[in-house]
Amino acid sequence: MDRDKVAAELQPTLVELVDLALSGKQAHWNLTGELFRPLHLQLDELVVDAREWGDQVAERMVTIGSSADGRVATVSADTPLPAFPGGAVPSGKVVTEIVARLDEIVERVRGRIGRLGDADPVSQDLLTGITAGLEKHRWMFVAQSR
Repeated sequence: MDRDKVAAELQPTLVELVDLALSGKQAHWNLTGELFRPLHLQLDELVVDAREWGDQVAERMVTIGSSADGRVATVSADTPLPAFPGGAVPSGKVVTEIVARLDEIVERVRGRIGRLGDADPVSQDLLTGITAGLEKHRWMFVAQSR
């Protein structure tokens, strides 16, 4: 296994998952509107999953002999995701923002799954499972907006 190649695919996933968890909490705290209660709860579920997946990615990195970097400065510098809006955010905007983040992360992680290929099937499998979970969350958020 090419540890550096695998770590280069896992580290950005870690950054994106930490960002997603933080954005989800920001949305959870500042959500307004008629969908407040169901989205408030749904955002907590997303945050729990994003944190768990981030932990799994970080532990995989350490397992293969690399180091994981989830520091605030690293996440802030390396995330490809836009900053979540500050202040009160209406429920429709929260759904739009969260779905856009999920779409971007899924697209990026799918690319990493392909690049991992034979390099490390275990890491590839981990990212495949995470992608399935992200897509499920996306579906559930989109269902709120219909």
